[in-house]
Amino acid sequence: MRAGEDAGSLEQATKDFMAARPRLFGIAYRILGSTAEAEDVVQEAWLRWQNADRTDIHEPVAFLSTITARLALNCAQSARMRRESYIGPWLPEPVDTSTDPQLGAERAEALDLAVLHLMEKLNPVERAAYVLREAFNYRYKRIADVLETSEANTRQLVSRARKHLSAEHREPVSSTAHRRLLEVFLTAAQTGDLSALEQLLTTDVVSYSDGGGMRGASRIPVVGRPHVSKYLVAFAPRFWPQKEIHWVEANGRPAALVTSQGNPVALLFIVVSERGIERLMWVMNPAKLAPYVASLEG
Repeated sequence: MRAGEDAGSLEQATKDFMAARPRLFGIAYRILGSTAEAEDVVQEAWLRWQNADRTDIHEPVAFLSTITARLALNCAQSARMRRESYIGPWLPEPVDTSTDPQLGAERAEALDLAVLHLMEKLNPVERAAYVLREAFNYRYKRIADVLETSEANTRQLVSRARKHLSAEHREPVSSTAHRRLLEVFLTAAQTGDLSALEQLLTTDVVSYSDGGGMRGASRIPVVGRPHVSKYLVAFAPRFWPQKEIHWVEANGRPAALVTSQGNPVALLFIVVSERGIERLMWVMNPAKLAPYVASLEG
């Protein structure tokens, strides 16, 4: 509590923060692609909110959103360097959206794991601008104030981000079609059915395994239908026996949680278009799986 602040004022400040918290996490998570880093940012925003002079702050959500976006941007700039030394492919941390489909946003944009993965190719400022515009529908002037740049530059940042993402991201199929294809894929993968796998995968399919250096996870992406399908067939006898599959939701899409004797082994997320399966994303890093599994149990 600040000097001279009464308990009632702090109580109101706490209520204002808790009301804004889902949005703040939604902003930070989209900018960072990491639940742990997003939680750290939200906690820092809370400390700054406690210590701020709130006398003339009439829009707490706007004030807190600005703080959070700036903290997340700073974090993203340092995270970019850390991820360059990450062992193997880096994938975003999944979040359970079954109880909070919008994750604090009016719109679900920039939440799909495939989009979050593509956004890693944007620079942090482009990413922040894109998130605030596309997921939270902020006006360009407001985004410019948050990023401390001009409105014209903000429009350019968002435009560049849109072009980059649209060039690589195909229109997804419905959740029903997505789930059906995932079911068929899992059957083919478990049985090592090469012909079925080749029919499901696009010619330029890529398989990413994020194990953070753990044994058994491929440290390079596997690219192209022949390589991916043969890799999955070779992988099947070692991986699938004594495994259970649980249907879950991750980032607004159907996904499969693979466990062994009750312990999480991998979260499989596929990227699907009308052409077939475009991407396979295997989140195997225990540090990324644990928070997701805990949120399911909570």
